[in-house]
Amino acid sequence: MENSAPSSPSNVEGNRPVKRPKRGVPEGLWIRCDGCRATVFRKQVEQNLGVCPECDHHFYVPAQTRIAQLLDEDSFEEWFSELSPSDPLGFKDKKPYAERLIAEQKKTGLKDACVVGRGYMRGRPLVFGLTDSAFIMGSMGSVVGEKLTRAIESATKRKLPVVIVSGSGGGARMHEGILSLMQMGKVSAALARFHEAGGLFISVLTNPTMGGVAASFASLGDIIIAEPKALVGFAGPRVVEATVKQPLPKDFQTSEFLLEHGFVDRIVARRDLRSEIARIFDYCGQ
Repeated sequence: MENSAPSSPSNVEGNRPVKRPKRGVPEGLWIRCDGCRATVFRKQVEQNLGVCPECDHHFYVPAQTRIAQLLDEDSFEEWFSELSPSDPLGFKDKKPYAERLIAEQKKTGLKDACVVGRGYMRGRPLVFGLTDSAFIMGSMGSVVGEKLTRAIESATKRKLPVVIVSGSGGGARMHEGILSLMQMGKVSAALARFHEAGGLFISVLTNPTMGGVAASFASLGDIIIAEPKALVGFAGPRVVEATVKQPLPKDFQTSEFLLEHGFVDRIVARRDLRSEIARIFDYCGQ
């Protein structure tokens, strides 16, 4: 009796080889860190609140993610969501401003670069606002200024503290000309009235916070907190260096540089931000 070898799976079907699909790595599974240049697992970064597990680089996070990270679950009530930007100047660069607005709204799911409302942080009520750099670099147009002003005025009436998280790399929005620049004074005036009424304003600076935003409400906090290595300033480092024609100090315009020179009160990692703000509320009796 002849012994036959056990059968094994074959890669041929008759006389023809069976083509099997190649297994590849799904797109978007890995991302490159802008800080250490390491390739890191996206899901691990998301679980770490958008912070690189290798070097603690703080990635950009969208508005809704930021709200979920900082405020109590399902506690945020958005205000003034009906406000939409217009095109008062008929501005056009590479494409008309009106078309750019539609494209940005589809891309981000936001009507403009700012979200405001009321919420709770570890059970403490507050008025909360943020600017999102994904929408025309978080630049401040008339809608951003109007939303922030209304939110601050509501906080004054309700005697609630205000927290604004700034992520505006675009400063004042050039597409709206002087109407955009006017928002700097308008929001600052609302904060002055809020301060006179005894309100507490905590400004949180994230990467990047530049231009007219940095030169107005973002720098007016009673307490100014920054995330690590955030770029904060008016003009960018390359513009400043070209203007003064001298090399700039190491880490110029970073959170660490500004803390050393007294512009920032504290640098707080994202994982500690919620607890730290709640602690400040308790300390200030809010």
